[in-house]
Amino acid sequence: MNLVLGMIAAMMVIVASANVLVQYPVNDWLTWGALTYPVSYFVTDLTNRLRGPAVARRVVWAGFALAVLLSAVLATPRIALASGAAFLASQLLDVAVFDRLRGRAWWQPPLFSSVIGSALDTALFFALAFAGTTMPWMTLALGDYAVKVAIALVMLAPWWWLARRARRTPGDRHG
Repeated sequence: MNLVLGMIAAMMVIVASANVLVQYPVNDWLTWGALTYPVSYFVTDLTNRLRGPAVARRVVWAGFALAVLLSAVLATPRIALASGAAFLASQLLDVAVFDRLRGRAWWQPPLFSSVIGSALDTALFFALAFAGTTMPWMTLALGDYAVKVAIALVMLAPWWWLARRARRTPGDRHG
């Protein structure tokens, strides 16, 4: 399968599953969605590394459209719209930050772009999806963000492995 189509499909599945899972708290400070959504940054960053920021943005836009449609069916329209807005803003920020840091050490672009993108995503999503509801959304947002940062750190291991084996784009250093 074409790499770009595979990345779009992965993005759609990751985001739609996170939108279903975010409705189910694990405890008072975490939802199941926090365990799946951070992988979307890995997909975006890998696309950016392999094909550049223009292709990464196309994957984000296509993944956004498909995930919002699927989420409206599988989750709720409010979650789908909140997710769409947060996803689009945070993923486009991720692409820009990653590209800006492209020439730095191998771990900096994927880590910093994911951490910064996750902060924007978490703030936008939880405020739009759950403000005014009985869901303890501020506490859940803090817990979700902490897990997203932890997963971004864990994803550095497969990032390093895949980046070492993949074709490099101009400006990449150390993988």
